[in-house]
Amino acid sequence: MSEKARLKITDVKLIPFKEYRTIGEMEPAWDPGRSRPHDFGAESFVEVHTDQGLTGIGPSVDARLMPAIKEYLLGEDPFDIERHAHVLRYYAWGAAYHGTAGVDIALWDLIGKATGQPLYKIWGGGSDKVTPYASLILLSTPEERAEMAVRLMEEGWKAIKIRIHHETLLEDIRTVQSVIEAVGDKMTVMVDANQAESNGTWQPGVQWDYRRAAETTSALQELGVYWLEEPLTGFEFDKLAQLNASVHMPIAGGEGLPGLHDFLRVCQKDSYDILQPEILVLHGATAMRKIGTLAELYGKQIVPHNGGGNLGVIAHLHLVASWSHAPFLEILHDPPIGDYLHGFSIMENPPTVKEDGFIPVPQGPGLGVEIDRSLIKK
Repeated sequence: MSEKARLKITDVKLIPFKEYRTIGEMEPAWDPGRSRPHDFGAESFVEVHTDQGLTGIGPSVDARLMPAIKEYLLGEDPFDIERHAHVLRYYAWGAAYHGTAGVDIALWDLIGKATGQPLYKIWGGGSDKVTPYASLILLSTPEERAEMAVRLMEEGWKAIKIRIHHETLLEDIRTVQSVIEAVGDKMTVMVDANQAESNGTWQPGVQWDYRRAAETTSALQELGVYWLEEPLTGFEFDKLAQLNASVHMPIAGGEGLPGLHDFLRVCQKDSYDILQPEILVLHGATAMRKIGTLAELYGKQIVPHNGGGNLGVIAHLHLVASWSHAPFLEILHDPPIGDYLHGFSIMENPPTVKEDGFIPVPQGPGLGVEIDRSLIKK
């Protein structure tokens, strides 16, 4: 790119949406005892503007980070994204899910728009559609989860993830068994124990010891479950490796791991077969792509965590499409209150899960989606 054509960042904005309505409340499996509101839309999103009229979009960031972000990025070339990622990590890191991931994603969106290519093509190409799985939210009864699985199967979904960690192992297995009996071989069934929600030693709900994890893993393997996710706390790498070595069913996890070195340890110790990095924890697609390379090097699959429900999911969609070792895309979906379309409602042209069970990758430049401007707060 010549000096004359070089893009220059002129502004970074946090754009609020109009007040959005609450759909209802759900008590997520990973936070039992606390109901949370589920909303239609999002609070805000990021825009990165340039001197040539191109604008990149990304998920929201903490407003307190904006002065530091703007101090560094204004006047910079968005194509210098590797350097930007490291500098923002130093000056405007922020908390997980509220850090600079939105800015990094917006910069990649800009690069796509400047080159006229969708991100998955820039990242190496691949498939123009991927297989999503419906990641359920509730810790519910066997009967209700089986009914939900059948409903989703009839809508075209090919895969589903069930939450467990009831009071007893028997309840957990009965829930999974009921789902498998209901859908037969027409759906791939994953299971999430949600035992790595905390980086400490406590979290709400039933906490598993190694014995509970091992007994559950053995039972789920016999049922033909595709993977068991987070059966122990996130940094028990040695115990996870021991558990992983004891079964042929894949053990998955990693959504809370904050950096490349954590995933390197996971790979070196063989703690997980399937890596599940989260773009809003790793602060962007620049870091996520490195985890993808690491997974490939160690012969592991990679299935990103849910991505926050809106633009982060679209970034994950492009990443999964560009990786040959990424078999699924997680979409948090537990209708009606937890329907994924609520989060996608901020976009004018969101991709949706089709009757054949696939979700198409947007073919427009960058993320390939645009914000519904009628929803923006004036």
